[in-house]
Amino acid sequence: MRILLAPDSYKGSLTSPEVAAAMAEGARAAAPEAEIVQLPVSDGGDGTLDALVAATDAEVRRETVIGPRGDQVEARWLLLDGGRTAYVEMAEASGLALLPPERRDPKLTTTYGTGQLIHAALAARPARLLVGIGGSATNDGGAGMLQALGARLLDTDNDPLPPGGAALERLQTIKLSDFQRPDAVEILVACDVTNPLLGPDGASAIYGPQKGATAADIELLDHALTGFADHVAAALGEDHRDDPGAGAAGGLGFGLVAFLGARLTRGIELVLDAIHFDDRLAGVDLALSGEGELNAQTVRFGKTLAGIGARCQKAGVPLLALAGGLGEDLADYRTVGITGAQSIIPRPMSLEEAMAQARPLTVDATRRLLEIFLAGRAAG
Repeated sequence: MRILLAPDSYKGSLTSPEVAAAMAEGARAAAPEAEIVQLPVSDGGDGTLDALVAATDAEVRRETVIGPRGDQVEARWLLLDGGRTAYVEMAEASGLALLPPERRDPKLTTTYGTGQLIHAALAARPARLLVGIGGSATNDGGAGMLQALGARLLDTDNDPLPPGGAALERLQTIKLSDFQRPDAVEILVACDVTNPLLGPDGASAIYGPQKGATAADIELLDHALTGFADHVAAALGEDHRDDPGAGAAGGLGFGLVAFLGARLTRGIELVLDAIHFDDRLAGVDLALSGEGELNAQTVRFGKTLAGIGARCQKAGVPLLALAGGLGEDLADYRTVGITGAQSIIPRPMSLEEAMAQARPLTVDATRRLLEIFLAGRAAG
C-alpha cells in the first residue's frame, strides 16, 4: 500500500513539513508495511517556500535585501526544475513576521526587498517566476518593488520618494527609462483574494489594520494609492486598480500585474503544479491531507484541501483529511473530493493546549483514522 501525505500547515502551531512528519509517524504505526510518501503543501502564502524545499529538489539561494522598515535582512528564494522555475516569497523580504508589533506601520513599510529578490531571480533567467505574496507588512502598491527594479518615483522637486505607502501622496512623476519589463518570463502570483486596490474593499481598508494602520492611516493610504494608480495609468496607458486581487499584499498584486505583466492565480493550484502533484499521485492508494480548520470556506472558496481533493478525485485516489477543528458551518466536503474528515482533537481542550500538543495529537489522530480506513477496506 502506498500512502501520500500532503498536509498544509497548522497556522501558529506546525509547519506543513512538521505536520507531514507527524502524520508519517501515525501512519507507520497503523500500517507498518505501507510505503509512506511525505509531500507537504501550502496555499502560496508565507511558509510556501519551506513546503517547496521539503517537497522538491529546490536549490535555495540567499540574498541580503532591504527589509520592510529599511533594515537589512537575509532572504531566501528558490530555483526549481533544474533552474527553469524560480520562486520568490514576499514574506522573506517584506513580511509582517519580520517586524515586532511596535514597528509595524504601513505608512513606512516598503516592498523594496521583494523587488530585490525578484531582480535576483530574474537574473537567473528562469522560464517562469512564481511569487507568493502572503504575510505582507506593506501598503505601498508595489512602489518599493518598482524602485528596486529600476523605476524612478519622483516628487515635485524631482527627488526620489522615500519608502512607504504614505510617501506616494507626494508622487509627481514615474520614470521608467531604467526599468525593463521581463517579457520573456511567465510570472504567476499566488493570490486567493479578489480585493481591488482602492476603496472600502481595497488594500488599505481591509488589510491595513492588521499591519498597524489606524482609521486616519487608512484614509491617508487609500488616498495615496489613488494618486499612485492615476500616475501608473498615465504612464502605462492601462488601469489595473479594479482588477480582482489588485489589493492583495497592500497593493503588490496591482504593481505585479501593471508593471511585470504577472497573472494572479489560486495559490494552491500554483503550488500543486510546482511540486508536480499529479505525477506524485501515480500508484498512490490513499492520500492524507490536513489544515488548521476545515470549514465552509474550504468548500466554498476552494482552499487548500479542496484543491487537493479535486486532484485526488480526478486520479481516483481517496483523500482523508485531518484538521485542528471542524467548523460548525462545514458543508458536504465530498463535493470537493474529500472522502472523510476528522478533527485531531479527541476531547474537550483549550485552543492553547491543542496548539501546544498539535504534534502528538496529529500522530494519534492519523493512526486512528488510518486504522478505521484499513478496517473498512478489509471488511469491504
